[in-house]
Amino acid sequence: MWNYLKEIWLGTYSLMVGMWITLRLTFHRPVTVQYPYQTLKLPARFRGHVQLPLDANGKPKCVACMACARACPSNCITMEGHKPEGATRRELSKYTLDFTTCSLCGLCVESCNFDALEFSKDYNLASLDKGDYVMDLLKPAGKEQPK
Repeated sequence: MWNYLKEIWLGTYSLMVGMWITLRLTFHRPVTVQYPYQTLKLPARFRGHVQLPLDANGKPKCVACMACARACPSNCITMEGHKPEGATRRELSKYTLDFTTCSLCGLCVESCNFDALEFSKDYNLASLDKGDYVMDLLKPAGKEQPK
């Protein structure tokens, strides 16, 4: 009998504590952000997908040394390069990132000796098609990106 009354008392007490917290927080400002209309400021060290920054001539800085592809533990980077006649450096002809397998570890960015890779600030990559996340990074931004 005492256990029964004790259970009723503890249940009632727990209900009152929960109701008190609900009543108290009803009059506070919300801590959420109305997402489509407002966004939070991204931290400076935010890691989006990898992107190829351009040099002063508007071409990627990458010389196709394959260091990033070898350093990637996920094997999500495939690239090809060629050396044009009379040129001193190789040029990048294909750079594909499979973002579905990328773990955002940053080893590719750290291994690049030419500062040819950086993390983007894109965070709203949402799509129902897996193919949208296989990105050709030589195409201009906004083309073939996830919807």
